[in-house]
Amino acid sequence: MDVIMIIVEYFAAMNIINFLLMGIDKWKAQKGAFRIPESTLFIISLIGGSIGCVLGMYIFRHKTRQWHFVLTMLAILLLQAGLYFFLTNYSSITFQIM
Repeated sequence: MDVIMIIVEYFAAMNIINFLLMGIDKWKAQKGAFRIPESTLFIISLIGGSIGCVLGMYIFRHKTRQWHFVLTMLAILLLQAGLYFFLTNYSSITFQIM
């Protein structure tokens, strides 16, 4: 399997997971059930699920009033976008399989 495809699938999975976690946490908040810790959402965002979390925030209207959560998620997203831009434009790193 191509390395680029594995990376794309990894990031797609992380974003889907974080999107679903935002929906589940919103449902749990409405039911008064045990919630998903914010640290879990931050960790999954840091390892590649930031787009899913931001989409989940606005689609489910969840945690959008908590300015620290919104700013941290947007900072993680911008950091990842900047890293992607740097790696694709200024880095000499190439992905190659034997």
